[in-house]
Amino acid sequence: MSNRESADVVRNYNTWKRLAPLGLLGVGLGASLLGHATLKKATCDRTWPWVVTGTLSLVVLNAGLSMFGDAVKHRTIYEIRTGAD
Repeated sequence: MSNRESADVVRNYNTWKRLAPLGLLGVGLGASLLGHATLKKATCDRTWPWVVTGTLSLVVLNAGLSMFGDAVKHRTIYEIRTGAD
């Protein structure tokens, strides 16, 4: 394996190591915010507070899913290139 290939392998591993926890954090935070928006809808007289919270929750949830999916991609590339089982 050349130095460039070795550097790419390390970069894929480090990207996975950074994105996986951030993605899981985003998914958890987005799900919690969605529950909070649901409670706001049930208890609030006005529409805007729960609409804004619900929209924010979906943005955070989808960003978390995207980050986690990208982390899985980088881990897969890492394992293919290193021949890990």
